[in-house]
Amino acid sequence: MQTWIAIALGGAAGAVARWLMSTGVQRWLGRDFHFPWGTLSVNVLGSLAMGLLVLLFIERFEPGPALRLGVLVGFLGAFTTFSTFALETVNLVQDQAPLRAFAYVLVSVGACVTAALAGMLIGRQIVA
Repeated sequence: MQTWIAIALGGAAGAVARWLMSTGVQRWLGRDFHFPWGTLSVNVLGSLAMGLLVLLFIERFEPGPALRLGVLVGFLGAFTTFSTFALETVNLVQDQAPLRAFAYVLVSVGACVTAALAGMLIGRQIVA
């Protein structure tokens, strides 16, 4: 039961953090770009955090399962927005912007995988 509560609380915090960051970035850059920068920034930061925290949780800290799952599954699961990413990609295609959609997919996947790797490399420096 403690694990479920940790995941639920982490999920609630992650959802609010996602909304704040996504809308903040989009407001900062403006809608003139016609590109979902807010969602992209959330996914890249979430991927970086996932890589860093997984490595730290495995090699440096040993948090209990409730804390680990609350952070990784709850918070980061709600913070990153891959389902929103999929919907925004479809919307770009339906808005007759297939090249923009393709660019969004390439940049999102490339940046998020790179960010996860960067998080692990940063974690290795902390652990070393």
